[in-house]
Amino acid sequence: MLPTRLFAFLALALWGCVACSETVPTGQLPGFAEPLHYSLDLKVDPRQEGFDGVAAIRVRLREPVDHLWLHGKGLKLEQSEWEDAQQKTHPASVREEGKTLLRVAFGKVLEPQEIQLRFRYHASFNPRLEGLYIARQLDTPYAVSQMEASSARYVFPSFDEPRFKTPYDIRLEVPADQTGLSNAPQVSEEKTAAGWKKLTFKTTQKLPTYLVAFAVGPWDVVDGKAIAPTQWRNEPLPLRAVAPAGQGKRLQEVLEATPSIITELENYFAFPYSFGKLDLLGAPDFQAGAMENPGLVIYRDSLLLLDANSPTRVRRMSFEINTHELAHQWFGDTVTMAWWDDIWLNEAFATWLEGKVTGKLRPENRADLSRIQSAHRAMTVDSQASARRVRQPIRTDGDIEGAFDAITYQKGAAVLGMFESWIGEEKFRTGIREYTRTHAFGTATSDDLIASLTRASGKGEPFARAMKSFLDQAGVPLVSTQLRCEGDKSVLSVRQERFLPAGSKGNPKQQWGIPVCIRSGRGDVVAEQCHLVESATADIAIEGGCPDWYHANANGQGYYRISMAKADQSKLTAVVASLPDAEQLAYADMIRAGFERGEVDAPTVLAAMEKLSTSRTREVATSLFETFRWIRHNLATPETRITLDAFAARLYLPRLRELGYRRQAGESETVSMYRMDLVDFLARNAEVREVRDTLVEHGKGVLKRGADGHLTFSAANYDFLGITLAVTVQEVGAAAIDGLVAEIKRNADSTLRASMIAALGATRDPALGERVREFALSGDVRLGEIMRLMYVHQSDPANREAFWGWMQRRFSDLLAKSSASVQGDLPELASDGWCQTAKTKELADFFSPRLKTIVGGAQGLERAREGVELCSALRTRHGDNALTPWVAEQTRDKAARG
Repeated sequence: MLPTRLFAFLALALWGCVACSETVPTGQLPGFAEPLHYSLDLKVDPRQEGFDGVAAIRVRLREPVDHLWLHGKGLKLEQSEWEDAQQKTHPASVREEGKTLLRVAFGKVLEPQEIQLRFRYHASFNPRLEGLYIARQLDTPYAVSQMEASSARYVFPSFDEPRFKTPYDIRLEVPADQTGLSNAPQVSEEKTAAGWKKLTFKTTQKLPTYLVAFAVGPWDVVDGKAIAPTQWRNEPLPLRAVAPAGQGKRLQEVLEATPSIITELENYFAFPYSFGKLDLLGAPDFQAGAMENPGLVIYRDSLLLLDANSPTRVRRMSFEINTHELAHQWFGDTVTMAWWDDIWLNEAFATWLEGKVTGKLRPENRADLSRIQSAHRAMTVDSQASARRVRQPIRTDGDIEGAFDAITYQKGAAVLGMFESWIGEEKFRTGIREYTRTHAFGTATSDDLIASLTRASGKGEPFARAMKSFLDQAGVPLVSTQLRCEGDKSVLSVRQERFLPAGSKGNPKQQWGIPVCIRSGRGDVVAEQCHLVESATADIAIEGGCPDWYHANANGQGYYRISMAKADQSKLTAVVASLPDAEQLAYADMIRAGFERGEVDAPTVLAAMEKLSTSRTREVATSLFETFRWIRHNLATPETRITLDAFAARLYLPRLRELGYRRQAGESETVSMYRMDLVDFLARNAEVREVRDTLVEHGKGVLKRGADGHLTFSAANYDFLGITLAVTVQEVGAAAIDGLVAEIKRNADSTLRASMIAALGATRDPALGERVREFALSGDVRLGEIMRLMYVHQSDPANREAFWGWMQRRFSDLLAKSSASVQGDLPELASDGWCQTAKTKELADFFSPRLKTIVGGAQGLERAREGVELCSALRTRHGDNALTPWVAEQTRDKAARG
């Protein structure tokens, strides 16, 4: 047996140092060094321009090397050294390479061993919402971290990749009058220099760098009731919520909601929450909705700061996003993906579990329908030839940021739901529990998960093959069906291909393993059956004889779109109102998909909309609103638009009049949500004068200042305050803009600010539009609010040309205020709604020379160009006279009604 040290010596003598001459890594870091432990000491005062740090990293060297690679950016290193296995300290030479790499040289070749790296440095707070940055509540600064995806490198030298999970020992030195928080429970506090204190936190569980979190400021910290032990967790779990100073009283709702979520998740996984304490922190400026840092989950403060005036939609989002982030404590935090190509293991599962837990704890939220709606939105993205896969190879920072999209979240969740429905909830949960236990506090891949689910399913290789077919190729299947009946025997002929909208250059010849589930009715008997379809065509025998009707996506659970033979579709249409809500949504998507392919005309869409409008289920009644909006913007003339708007008013205005414009005592959240959807549709999509006049009346009331000097927000319904103010801006003009700009400068309430910011973006006046765009780049608008204003502004066709011209002039300033997570969306921000193919050249001419400066810009430009081309092709397919026969029919019907 050759001793390890002697083997290393001989290997070095015979073969030399393989890693010594290696080139600069362009993707993942090389595997010859891995971190074992971090010790971080940060001195942070949010009132200063930056912070000081000391980072010590215990590292295992796997090969003889004279250097290693770390991530680091913007760190002003003051001292760099390494300590050998004998605890002798040596200087290290550090050189920046590439955009975010540090080459740490030892001055000699080291044989495999464990060493300690130590860096003393200073860094400025990040100017974007990345790394460690400053969020302001009016004039009060708070230091907040956001490390995902690759921003820990702005805070400390690190192996900034998810596969490297280690424990952390963290100490924060903060001003004596401020509060410091991190992932683990605080274990001590000691006074240091005058006016400073040092906070020491318990050693964390093994974490990747992207989950390390800090926050420093004059926070309100509110203790909640400890979460009681469960059969999976022996100790009570300390629970706190954290808000900017003076806002702690608004944290009660989230503190009351959280324990049941944690308990439900522990029961689902049969595995305890394992991070010692749970702090929920609301940051006054945050790019993402929330971030799942174990022990210190950070949210946009509007999601936590709730009171009687909070909009119903925000209150629902608060519960659902909280559930999403807490689900991450298992999927992502306890078990972490090894590399970003498997980010869906985090986000798709959290999205899927968010719906599952919400459905159980708050069934009135109809999370079952929300999941189907989200899947349909993902299908729109997935229909593009440029769509990425769920499990997409990741090579660049742009690929990483681009992976946080509807494909990862909504498509991934829909695929999970489809396969759970196919094999059954119990078997699916058994597979999830096995996967979690096996990989707890480590990393895992999609193959690990599929292996666990395959074992639990009892369906063997066909299950694994089918699931991989949805993860490893882009696109959404189109399942075309035709029923053949001969006597009592019936066969459903099924054909699958890739769904492609009109004008697409994609290849339709793709196949999946699709669990096709069919509901059929014969008289009073309704039956359901499922079959795995793996071939391009298949015949399925329908049990129980020839049905009167069938639906090819039972319960709407399938991640596929359907196209039925004309006679079959007519029979389904005749009974659609009697179908479960989920299947009515799938029916609406069938109509929408046919329209997008150019096979269903606009009058058919509007007829389906009329049929669905009578549903008392909000999600069903409003399911074709977006398609109506597209038709109105792209196929209607000013004359036909009048008829379209009257049609919309005839269908939906009576329901709004019935509900009224104000919340009623004791009304359900569902009613409040429906009212808001109707107001938005009728005021902004159909521009019904009665509705707009009512909103302007309310909006003028808001613009009157109260005794406290603030706007009188209670003059409007908080549920649609943003819509009220947007219409008021469009109708009143400069006076409304003046009032909102003045209020934004002095109002710190993030929910009210969101409504006002969106309203500013709604202006259609050219001069006011220029003023609003410039205001967006002023220091009075938070970084996390800029894109909201821009998207609202650009979405109105009246603003698009002016916005595009402004964006080209001010692009460098806009980019400087855009975090990496949103930069790749800028080409689509510029081109959303464009429907002229010629405009793609303008887009490419502007963005192509700048792609190296835009994280994810190349992918965003490709999506934007295809979006414009598809819009143009669809408008051409339907033609300029698409609405002519329908308008004539409406005119006749109106005359007949008298």
